[in-house]
Amino acid sequence: MPAEPDDPEVTVVLAAERAHLAESRAALRRMREHARGLSADAAADWVSRQILESLLDQRVEALADRPDTPLFFGRMDRGDADGDTDGDTDGEEDGELPAVMYVGRRHVHDGDEGRPLVLDWRAPVSRAFYQAGPAEPMGWRLRRRFGFQSGDLTAFEDEPLDGGAETLTSRILTEEIERPRTGPMRDIVATIQPEQDTIVRADLPRTVCVQGAPGTGKTAVGLHRAAYLLFTHRERLARSGVLIVGPNRAFLAYIAAVLPALGEVTVEQATIDDLLGAPAAEETAPVAALKGEARMADVLRRALWLHVRKPADGLVVTRGSARYRLADHEVREIAAALRGTTRYGSGRAAFAQRLAHQILVRMERRGEAPDDRVQDQVARGGPVKKIVEEVWPKLTAEQVLYRLLSDADFLRTAAKGVLDEDEQAVLRWAKPARSHRSAAWTRADRALLDELNDLIERTASLGHLVVDEAQDLSAMQLRALGRRCGTGSATVLGDLAQGTTEWSARSWTDVLTHLGQEGDVTELTMGFRVPGTVLDYAARLLPHIAPALERPRSLRPGAGALDVRRVDDPAAAAAEAARAALARPGSVGLIVPDAAAAVHAAALTAAGLDHEVLGPESDGAARLLVIPAALAKGLEYDHVIVAEPAAIAAAEARGLARLYVVLTRAVTSLTVLHREDLPAELTDRRTRP
Repeated sequence: MPAEPDDPEVTVVLAAERAHLAESRAALRRMREHARGLSADAAADWVSRQILESLLDQRVEALADRPDTPLFFGRMDRGDADGDTDGDTDGEEDGELPAVMYVGRRHVHDGDEGRPLVLDWRAPVSRAFYQAGPAEPMGWRLRRRFGFQSGDLTAFEDEPLDGGAETLTSRILTEEIERPRTGPMRDIVATIQPEQDTIVRADLPRTVCVQGAPGTGKTAVGLHRAAYLLFTHRERLARSGVLIVGPNRAFLAYIAAVLPALGEVTVEQATIDDLLGAPAAEETAPVAALKGEARMADVLRRALWLHVRKPADGLVVTRGSARYRLADHEVREIAAALRGTTRYGSGRAAFAQRLAHQILVRMERRGEAPDDRVQDQVARGGPVKKIVEEVWPKLTAEQVLYRLLSDADFLRTAAKGVLDEDEQAVLRWAKPARSHRSAAWTRADRALLDELNDLIERTASLGHLVVDEAQDLSAMQLRALGRRCGTGSATVLGDLAQGTTEWSARSWTDVLTHLGQEGDVTELTMGFRVPGTVLDYAARLLPHIAPALERPRSLRPGAGALDVRRVDDPAAAAAEAARAALARPGSVGLIVPDAAAAVHAAALTAAGLDHEVLGPESDGAARLLVIPAALAKGLEYDHVIVAEPAAIAAAEARGLARLYVVLTRAVTSLTVLHREDLPAELTDRRTRP
């Protein structure tokens, strides 16, 4: 039940909880000052000192207190109502539950006594805050949630866990979910739901795939899983690393503050272009789609190994007055034994060593006693180097791909039985560049080059990879990401209904296969962010874009959240709608057809409204943003205005999926303005809830 602020007992409790908050903040400051006072001078050498200084700097940064962020958001009490509830946590060390625990974003302890004042939400004992309920209290009697305003503790709400009653919707929890936002995405540690918590706490070796409808918090779940794994497996992941991969820079800017708010300041974030290289040219969707198919992996492997050729002559090595000979068939047999059993680069080095070893065998037959140094000398000598270059030439990925796309005969040989003649014609460059050095590689080419680079030299693997909007990655891009967690695990996030590319995944089984991972697929269908009326309206498109998916539901009814109306001038009407939205708390996103962004920006300027146009490299910090529809994925705003849905749907092959994305970005209200008729799929009564 929510606590009434005028109740004298409530006043006493609030005073006690505020005192605990003040004590905890003071302890955190002491912890940070202690960390700041530590010295790296004890390190044995300069390199160790630099590493230690970096670790200490990270520790200081992780202990930063953000005044507008609650230090703790919940409390758990065990025992009887008249029992020990003075905050004593004795017994935790020996496996017993503490009498009272405060759950927050990071661990805080009293520096003098070592007494824990706040327990990290990721600690095993904190799991009960998210999972305990009347049916399974997990040893606890009471859960208390705290309400905050600008970092000040203003309210609390108690939920009995031992009465057998059904769990009621928490007002504080609902208010936190609905709290208006501006700027980057916030963490959700105070509002994690049991089904989300199960995903977050999945073991490190386990790859998890989350099919999440709009507003179900799948992105936040992925980020909090990364934070949980770093807490639980700190030493291991500090060595191997964790990487977050998002669809564009605007998305990464939007989520950038989440992990630092949780005390994790070392996690890297990147787009697929950051990892594989930015494209220098564009190409048509059919060409990109073909290059993105998994079949291209076989073509590339053949293309690379086709460069291993038969020798024209054998090998002759002169040592002093003696000459040692390998016949051409012997050289060919050595190359054949290595071909395809190793990576191209290491195979080339092994080829030289095996040739040299056979020369040493012949030296021994003549009574000589050569050692490893002689073998290395022979392997580096001119005759061996010459025949290695002839049979097993040194190559770069760019050289191989250039030849594949520019040489019709070579492409025909490499693609035989994999691609038909029409597909080969689609791939082949009409006007090849002069050389691989001057070639302008496309985004799809970058994935092919990464595949070739791995065939030449092994790609290093991370400990854990979080991939968001994974449904929009091609099979070859997924293979590239899979190599980066080949010895680790992954958290795969996305929504098949929001697939907007021609190569978008149709099943998560395919995605996991291309990643080279085995994992469980969990579907989140209960939305917390998008109002019910808005989600139901967008869900009219589901039978046409992803009929196999379960219809999403919302925890929030959202009465009055949806406004759909026909207007004479969409740009002018959108400006007025933006003005009205700005009069309410929260962020405002005006989502428009890509080609109409400049027109709408001009209308906002004419109306005297400050705004920014979101670009691929934007941080999206302005309160009012004009958002091209292609960049809306993964973002959310309190108030969303959508202009001309029909134009958004008609702009690309999977335009209805793009429209589904656009219509599900709203947290508080959605206004749809149109002069053209709405897409028939939105008005078909048979698709309505």
